[in-house]
Amino acid sequence: MEANDKTDKIVEARMKLRRRFEEKMAQTPSMTDEKPRGSGPINRHGMPATPVGQTLTTKWPVLDLGYQPSIPLDKWQLNIDGEVNNPVRLKWEDLMALPQVEDTSDFHCVTTWSRLDVPWVGVRFMDLAALVDPKGTATHVMCYGYDGYSTNVALEEALKPDVLLVHTADGQPLTREHGGPLRMITPQLYAWKGSKWIKRIEFMDKNKLGFWEERGYSNTAYPWRNDRYS
Repeated sequence: MEANDKTDKIVEARMKLRRRFEEKMAQTPSMTDEKPRGSGPINRHGMPATPVGQTLTTKWPVLDLGYQPSIPLDKWQLNIDGEVNNPVRLKWEDLMALPQVEDTSDFHCVTTWSRLDVPWVGVRFMDLAALVDPKGTATHVMCYGYDGYSTNVALEEALKPDVLLVHTADGQPLTREHGGPLRMITPQLYAWKGSKWIKRIEFMDKNKLGFWEERGYSNTAYPWRNDRYS
């Protein structure tokens, strides 16, 4: 009964968040761009499957800051704080007790390669947001990794239903080199907007630059506009 009550509360809070940001989400470029640049069949968002400047690959190249942290599951934790009413610190078992979703989406790297139709398992960012109840002042999030990485995302992008914190990819636990045990994915943005080895999500009342954004990468990162650099 307690688990059902918790799920019901998350669903109720999720629907409240969706209503609050629905209009902004619907107006984002990956949903409304009338002249998206790319090729191939149309994906489920109405965009060409292969964004401009991208080459398809079945491999999964490894990119990081030169450090791949190893985090045992019994030591792992995720802090969600900032402009929220209910900050939380989740242990691995807490994360796995949340609703788990399976989704298939695409992965677009700013270094010009894309992997299509990757099967993932994880927790929706929207469900984590529902858990902490963002304040009305919240507009962006900063995601931090155990490797010292950070990246900023507007809430209307982060709350899309295909933005997940994933622990499984291609039917296998997410490997350390690809950000395991947990990383964020942002299928409608370039992949650098999803932190590997994620350890903290900070809700913010204004935009702030992350690691690559401070070094000249785009704040918005829309693949179908070739929006790689600021």
